[in-house]
Amino acid sequence: MRARRRAAAALSAALLLLAGCAQSVDPIERLGKKAAQRVHPGPAPAAGRDGSQGGGDASAALPPVVDRLPTRDNAVFLTYDDGAERDPRFVDLVRELRLPVSMFLTDSVVGPGYAHFARLRSVGASLQNHTLDHAALRGLPYAGQRAEICGQQEKLRSRFGLRPRLFRPPYGTYDTTTLRAAADCGITALVLWRASMGPAGLTYTHGPRALRPGDVIAVDPDESMGPGLTERTTRLLRLIRDQGLTVGRLEDHL
Repeated sequence: MRARRRAAAALSAALLLLAGCAQSVDPIERLGKKAAQRVHPGPAPAAGRDGSQGGGDASAALPPVVDRLPTRDNAVFLTYDDGAERDPRFVDLVRELRLPVSMFLTDSVVGPGYAHFARLRSVGASLQNHTLDHAALRGLPYAGQRAEICGQQEKLRSRFGLRPRLFRPPYGTYDTTTLRAAADCGITALVLWRASMGPAGLTYTHGPRALRPGDVIAVDPDESMGPGLTERTTRLLRLIRDQGLTVGRLEDHL
């Protein structure tokens, strides 16, 4: 009950912020950092949806593919792709709520906008790999897949001094070659999603048509239709609150 009351207070603050009536928010008491600290990692997750999993003797070193994570708490995980939408209000939202979000960046989409993501990183967002050029990887030869993944690793290293551990394949498509290339580039897990937040609301890739603890959620970055990224996130936080859930930090579980 305490967690739910804190989540409700955080969402109220977020709505006030979007309305131009931001109040002083104690970030330690909100959905973000404190909520993430309450979440306990579970065992290693299962591999992905297309059958190219990293288990078995022949592929023991390959990274797992996940769209849900075992957790003993009622946490879900917020992820964002590409980097096309760069609303400064989203930075304010992440900072005010200490909201644990993971940004999967594509170099050709981010372009000159890396400074925006430096600001997001400075307020606690995690930056991860989404390839250089957003190419559909499945079926490509090893050299091409490795160039897309390792190339973005190097871009992020040169700009931020980091080498991400997590990777999201564009369009959610991959094969065993993708897993091999990702492993060789230092990736420890491929992250897909079970739920997606778009202009029409939440959709699901499989399973129950409701959020469940451990779900990875992808927030659609396309601002050409419906509300923008900040509004979509606030709408999603309301849904998370109404279902008695909180937000965890993805990187703490992988």
